[in-house]
Amino acid sequence: MSNKQVWKPSDELIHTCNLSRFAKTIGFEPPNYTQLHEWSVKNKTDFWQNVWNFTEILGDRGDLVLQHEDSFVKSTWFPNARLNFAENLLRRFDDDVAIVSVTELGSRTEVTFSDLRKKVAQFAGALSERGVQSGDRVAAYLPNVVETIIAMLGTASIGAVWSSSSPDFGFQGAFDRFSQIAPKVLIVCDGYTYNGKEFNVSQNSNLLAQNIPSIEHVITLNFLSNDEDDFDAIYRRPESSWKFQRFPFNHPLYVMYSSGTTGRPKCIVHGAGGTLIQHMKEHQLHVNLAAGSKIFFYTTCGWMMWHWLVSALASKSTIVLFEGSAFWPHPNTLIQMIETENINVFGAGAKYYSALEKARVKPKEECDLASLESMQSTGSPLAPESFDFVYRDVKNSVQMASISGGTDLISCFALGIPWLPVHRGELQGPGLGMAVNVFDENGDPIRSKKGELVCTETFPTKPIGFWNDPDDQKFRSAYFDKFPSVWAHGDFAEINEATGGLIIHGRSDAVLNPSGFRIGTAEIYRQVEAMTEITEALCIGQDWNNDVRVVLFVVVAPEFEFSTELTSPIKQRIRKNASPRHVPSKVIAVPEIPRTRSGKIAELAVREVVHGREIDNTSALANPDCLAQFRDLPELQID
Repeated sequence: MSNKQVWKPSDELIHTCNLSRFAKTIGFEPPNYTQLHEWSVKNKTDFWQNVWNFTEILGDRGDLVLQHEDSFVKSTWFPNARLNFAENLLRRFDDDVAIVSVTELGSRTEVTFSDLRKKVAQFAGALSERGVQSGDRVAAYLPNVVETIIAMLGTASIGAVWSSSSPDFGFQGAFDRFSQIAPKVLIVCDGYTYNGKEFNVSQNSNLLAQNIPSIEHVITLNFLSNDEDDFDAIYRRPESSWKFQRFPFNHPLYVMYSSGTTGRPKCIVHGAGGTLIQHMKEHQLHVNLAAGSKIFFYTTCGWMMWHWLVSALASKSTIVLFEGSAFWPHPNTLIQMIETENINVFGAGAKYYSALEKARVKPKEECDLASLESMQSTGSPLAPESFDFVYRDVKNSVQMASISGGTDLISCFALGIPWLPVHRGELQGPGLGMAVNVFDENGDPIRSKKGELVCTETFPTKPIGFWNDPDDQKFRSAYFDKFPSVWAHGDFAEINEATGGLIIHGRSDAVLNPSGFRIGTAEIYRQVEAMTEITEALCIGQDWNNDVRVVLFVVVAPEFEFSTELTSPIKQRIRKNASPRHVPSKVIAVPEIPRTRSGKIAELAVREVVHGREIDNTSALANPDCLAQFRDLPELQID
């Protein structure tokens, strides 16, 4: 298999990037990434110790890098180290801009590094006055604005644990998450806007405060109005001397939640030190951030990419926030920010890029993209056609970095690499220090064949555990049941032997298995969604006649109508560009596809509904009402 090369780094980038500076400190010369990566995995303690030194983490490292190295589950990184996460993100004192916050309604706010530090100190003081101590939980039901970052950093600075949900979650969704961790403080908003419309969530905020008995204090942010709120009062607090207390490397920082639809969300606990060192490694060595860089990612504070974005402050970079719809008031809303904010690194979910192409947007003709150096994509596999779109219609000299990881590790297994070319449809390669591989069902490594994405060695952002899981039973079951002592991530993937790149074919638990032939759903999506007639698609395997048949649901573009005349070209395209085995037995038009709140297609939820089973946790979905359209379909009761 050979995918077309669509970008290669310049000699100047190779020799001046942070990755090269780091490599030289340990005796490697660019651009042999395979050699450097192999060293980083085989010598992981030396590697991560060098990352600490190179990124200049503020703290006491201690002399021990890794404890219980032989046990993935029990392994402990930097057991004697002490640091403060917020101190590392607030290391700049100057009056350059730290955060730019933009909303879909056109408001824009800037906060300097010095002002950010001051406001975080004020918020930390307000939490301490309310009795918040190290280890207490602070839950936030907030939009993606500056105040949310201030609240998070204030929480982290005193050793309390942060957990956030975006306000588009209903009461039940937020309650199912926050009630499990017993927060002492709840931070809420009055509402948010989307597609130019206001959504008042004051009732949800009140219900959360009333129904979670552990909550002792509520702090309110007015987003929809200019009325005085608790943040205004906090910012009037007098300045006082403030010293960061340093906590153990594995002190809990974040509680995050799985986005599955079976049962209540799992509460995943991430440590301060692991999050910091991994994010700084990724930002500096893989994304090439530095002081003065500007990075943007389209996210909400309920998705791990928000946490990843905010950590860029530790690399002295400026972060750009956006609250609202990416396509309101027009499809170019986010792209125009590259020009107006001089953004260097632009990130969004894979679906955004395909939607931009379907909207017939030609960014290079409509915006000045001179500042843009790299684009990031995640959330789902980036289709090969989206690579074509970026290099044809956005900028042919940009590094298009498809990245993959997840909430489980609050970071990436594979991502961009400044030394290597980009190949159409591929992630460039594994992250340094990440022992990424693809196994067959017997647990043997395979190349240029599809299998299970795994990580065979421990890494610093391995969760420190699940909440309310004292014997690690849920934690072990989530990642280590498939292969002993090997992290099975749940992605159906392939390593291209020719390029070293990684291809994600979809989720392992959503793999289609007609007549025993394993098919990744992304292989079908990339064919169907390239058609102008189709805006979205979702594929499942339906149990039928002691086998599995492939069923494809499609959302037809407004200017077209679904008919048998459309079914034929869909099947023909799949047959020609994938294989006859990929061709669906049924193609059914639906008005809407269910997605999780982070934008991922909810294949498992649809599969459950089609088979007549109940969904335990619809609050994980952004649009749960549309599941009803998949129930008891007559087309699925016949051959």
